[in-house]
Amino acid sequence: MTGNVRVDDEDWINRETADNSFQDSRLRRRFRMLLERLWSGVGQTIPFACQDWANTKGAYRFLSNERVSEQDILGGHFQASGERFRATEGPILVLQDTTTFSYQRERPELIGYTGKTSIQRGRHGLQQPLTQCGILMHSSLAVTAEGLPLGLTAIKFWTRTQFKGCTALKRKVNPTRMPIEEKESYRWLENLRQSTALLGEPERCVHIGDRESDIYELFCEAHDLGTHFLVRTCVDRLAGDGEHTIADEMAEAKVKGLHRVELRDSKGRPDEAFLEIRYRRITVLPPLYKQRRYPELRLTVIHAQERTAPAGRPPIEWKLITDLSVKSRAEAIEKLDWYAMRWKIETFHKILKSGCKARRI
Repeated sequence: MTGNVRVDDEDWINRETADNSFQDSRLRRRFRMLLERLWSGVGQTIPFACQDWANTKGAYRFLSNERVSEQDILGGHFQASGERFRATEGPILVLQDTTTFSYQRERPELIGYTGKTSIQRGRHGLQQPLTQCGILMHSSLAVTAEGLPLGLTAIKFWTRTQFKGCTALKRKVNPTRMPIEEKESYRWLENLRQSTALLGEPERCVHIGDRESDIYELFCEAHDLGTHFLVRTCVDRLAGDGEHTIADEMAEAKVKGLHRVELRDSKGRPDEAFLEIRYRRITVLPPLYKQRRYPELRLTVIHAQERTAPAGRPPIEWKLITDLSVKSRAEAIEKLDWYAMRWKIETFHKILKSGCKARRI
């Protein structure tokens, strides 16, 4: 034991912080001390983990120091993730997703806004609007094709100085015509670049995201970097000669096979579903107002739809788009299994909030 940290835990901390770089050696020492205390008191607030006022004050000074960034804190872990990546073989899935850490404060403007919700108040349960404050986090988690986590490869934190909601914003600006660099969705491209640069073998990486990542600029960025993507699509883009869409082409695609999946319904009871699988290689066109800036791409679209509507739950319907080639039913199922791995980053965020209690400060 070293203080409250066991030897094996200390070895892990040493490996994860070996490549950390701070502007001052004192900051490095304070970071190491804070990390050991938080590790020994996982789930506790900073004052409880630090145990005394001097260490608590030092922790808050460290976290509020303008010379300390998330890159300084996580840089060692990123490098350790890269080492674990280089010790593996085969494709690696880089899962991207966003989560929100919300707090209740009398002056939310001091923290920043994350969104709007409603709360129930009074005996009659009247719903009252509530503007939430906190921070947003967009992270990339690398896992093997079998689902073994290797660690984070990129992360971005931000908050909003004001929150008017999407509807209010659309009254003033057409978001579809804004450059991607001016949108919050630019984070998807930034994480893709950072992860690709860190891991160093772009041809092995498959960047996976939900429907929020269905961004044409991301497809082009992956193409330029020589890496791959697999995302759930929600946009029916122009295809082929521009006179029809992806949906038109997929309506003509024949069922290439069935795939049985096991699942649980909303009450946790085991169930199974039979999915009809269609896939087709398609020429996908950029939006009309972006065709001068971005090229057309040859992409694969995969549709997996439940054969019959089940009782008691919505039918499964996945529409995926990827730059990877799919030439058989087995390869299509492989891509479906890879996308199913995306749930691991949801689990990671849940662990941060429920297990590590990251919202308790």
